[in-house]
Amino acid sequence: MYKKIFDSKNATREEWLKVRKLGLGGSDMSAVLGINQWRSPLDVWLDKTSDAVEEKESEPMYWGTILEDIVAQEFAKRTGYKVRNNNFTLQSEEYPYLLANIDREIVGLDAGLECKTANAFKADEWQGDNVPDAYYVQCQHYMAVTGKASWWIACLVGGNTFYYKEIKRNDEVIQAIIDTGAEFWRLVETKTMPAPDDSKACSEALKKLYKNSNGNVIELPAEYSNAVIDYLKIKDQLTELEAQKRGIENLLKDYMKDNEKATAGEHVVSWKTSKPRETFDSKTFKNDHPDLYTNYIKQGEPSRRFEVK
Repeated sequence: MYKKIFDSKNATREEWLKVRKLGLGGSDMSAVLGINQWRSPLDVWLDKTSDAVEEKESEPMYWGTILEDIVAQEFAKRTGYKVRNNNFTLQSEEYPYLLANIDREIVGLDAGLECKTANAFKADEWQGDNVPDAYYVQCQHYMAVTGKASWWIACLVGGNTFYYKEIKRNDEVIQAIIDTGAEFWRLVETKTMPAPDDSKACSEALKKLYKNSNGNVIELPAEYSNAVIDYLKIKDQLTELEAQKRGIENLLKDYMKDNEKATAGEHVVSWKTSKPRETFDSKTFKNDHPDLYTNYIKQGEPSRRFEVK
């Protein structure tokens, strides 16, 4: 069972984002489970524990919203099912930390519809019965909140290829969503930061969280000594592998000589000549036009360099 806690039909984006802080939505859950390539658990935790509402709508997000209705209409056209909007934020009554903002309900079926768009480079993720893991979890999350038996997903790929598939309810995945969601929400309520992971999204989140160094020196606890040793070992291994890679590359280049491509079975080795890259000589410009140079200086964001010696 679930209840409607917010009507987004005439609300601002800021108001909707504030309501999202009351629990975990479908895209949040894929990040919490570590299968969202754009967000980490730390990103979600920072969002839920902060009063700030700063999420900017990216270009893909904007077009995803614009094209949502077109995807829903095409799904209805191809399947014969009737769909209807659901503008509410839904909250599970049994697990109130689980929220859902669903794209469409399917009339006459115990099912909902998730509408997506993707660029052409993502086409392989939609072949056959495939659905990207993050979207699979998102749909299971919506079934956890609504209790529905299945969820359909429709996606316009590359602007010219349309996929639609039914995702059956998976109670094992739903139980994992419920249990992991509960553990994570306790971290939110107690303001306990989740452990960092190895994702690029986590790296970016840590950069935002700790923007500036304060000049102080601290002693790492004993349990962190192994992490430092492991880091240096991996760094040495990467250097060695990079050298091996460069050696193979030089071997192939020497055999190819002036030839642009070589084949080895199904593999193609390419060594093309690229056009000279144009660069701006800022040093000379600064010397010749110091006043004008100053007018075009743009201050960048502060950054911190990580290093282990």
